[in-house]
Amino acid sequence: MRQVVIVGHGGPEKLELRETPDPRPSRGEVRIRVVASGINFADILARQGLYPDAPRPPVVVGYEVSGTVDAVGADADPALIGKDVMAMTRFGGYSDVVCVPARQVFEKPDALTHAEAAGLPVVYLTAWQLLVVMGSLKAGESVLIHNAGGGVGLAAIDIARHIGARIYGTASSAKHPFLFERGAHELIDYRTTDWAAGIDQLTGGKGVSLIIDPLGGRHWKKSYQALRATGRLGMFGISSSSASRLPGVLRLGKTALGMPVFHPVPLMSANRSVFGVNLGHMWHEPDMIAEWMRLLLDGVTEGWVRPHVDRTFPLPAAGEAHSYLEERRNIGKVVLTA
Repeated sequence: MRQVVIVGHGGPEKLELRETPDPRPSRGEVRIRVVASGINFADILARQGLYPDAPRPPVVVGYEVSGTVDAVGADADPALIGKDVMAMTRFGGYSDVVCVPARQVFEKPDALTHAEAAGLPVVYLTAWQLLVVMGSLKAGESVLIHNAGGGVGLAAIDIARHIGARIYGTASSAKHPFLFERGAHELIDYRTTDWAAGIDQLTGGKGVSLIIDPLGGRHWKKSYQALRATGRLGMFGISSSSASRLPGVLRLGKTALGMPVFHPVPLMSANRSVFGVNLGHMWHEPDMIAEWMRLLLDGVTEGWVRPHVDRTFPLPAAGEAHSYLEERRNIGKVVLTA
């Protein structure tokens, strides 16, 4: 099989295509001939040495794939052989063959291409946890989606639109027409406008019910200040650290120094709450994840879950795909094809 390996920390040139024998499924596992693999910003942070959960190089990253089951291990259902599926992988997704526990495998809806299916699990599950499970977003409330043109941003627009919330977003102006078409109500170009002042004006000074923020550092303080009473801040990334020109872990240090401290007493006085989401730390809750996925797959059938693949790259062009995502040129998902 072919795999894209991070051979060291650094730029996209640290991604190398290698060949290795096909794996055999262990007890309770299935083997998938991969057609498409989703790319996430965590993969870029791992390549840069900024993602603490990632094993040290050489390592194959990737959290999600879609393809066809061609073998099963003991205790796995042999009826899965020949099925088109999507699966969550705990690293290893940048491969054209993967073995994963059967409990992390879901039948691919006929309505989705393999590329769309590979782009669904991470961003939609993350958005669901942020908006529904922990953010408790309700019809008539407002949500501010930072990086609204990214994978999680588009998924959050779909979910918030389904709930009936008012949707604000930050994104570069070139992405605004597409995001309005997807369901956003108000958009702010964060590059040319102070988004906090814009939100203050748009909400008449009240603030927003829920803000989801993947930026990290000082941005979290700014987001917290833009909440209304009973508002919630969902933090789910530190993507701002990747843009720093500082070497290695010094980037994380600069981001950490800018992070706010949320003390319980001011939180009580402000009637606000903050929470964090890291889907990569939910592997011990497979039943919970399966239930969320079932609801999202129902959403595919009903038409309100609409995975959008901005661009696909062949497996050998993984470095080019990383550059494309790192430069924030995408709207929605970037996917590797085997």
